[in-house]
Amino acid sequence: MHEPVSEPESLRALIEALRCLPGVGQRTSRRMAYHLLQHDPQGAARLAETLLTAVEGVRHCRLCNGFSEGDLCATCSSSRRDASLLCVVETPADQHMIEASHGYTGLYYVLMGRLAPLEGVGPDQLQFDRLLSRASQPEVQEVILATNFTPEGETTAHYLSELLRARGRKVTRIARGVPAGSELEYVDAGTIAWALMERRGA
Repeated sequence: MHEPVSEPESLRALIEALRCLPGVGQRTSRRMAYHLLQHDPQGAARLAETLLTAVEGVRHCRLCNGFSEGDLCATCSSSRRDASLLCVVETPADQHMIEASHGYTGLYYVLMGRLAPLEGVGPDQLQFDRLLSRASQPEVQEVILATNFTPEGETTAHYLSELLRARGRKVTRIARGVPAGSELEYVDAGTIAWALMERRGA
């Protein structure tokens, strides 16, 4: 009986590293690693270089908490944005999808997550105090809660609406044109644009 072929340690390390990607298990990560090393070593080197550059160069915007290479991101720096509207999203991917809808001209705050007590994610971990400080700025007239219509997203929206209303803020929630249980990242831009136009009191 033949012994299984032993993989080099560096290859095993690459396979394990690729498993950090969402939806990637052992078999998929092995297939990716083999493909990169066998068919596209230049692509692998480019991937390693750009990944390192992004990790070292991308940080959080001082105002919106989204990704930026400087103190302020391009959206927060733009004079064309409507500073009276502040849209709260869970992730930078959600922000990107709302931008792709071309139906929103205000500013953002990115939570970088959602309330998930069973996973140890609470208001402190999401730095809600930072959001409350941002939303309390005098130019902000309306806070739009655009968290996902998942149980965690709904809980987050409810919790934030209570906090913001207690501070006298006008709070709205994007409409349910976005299907219940869905995540903005996977919703088409037209549906997101309609949900923003039809937002309601939270």
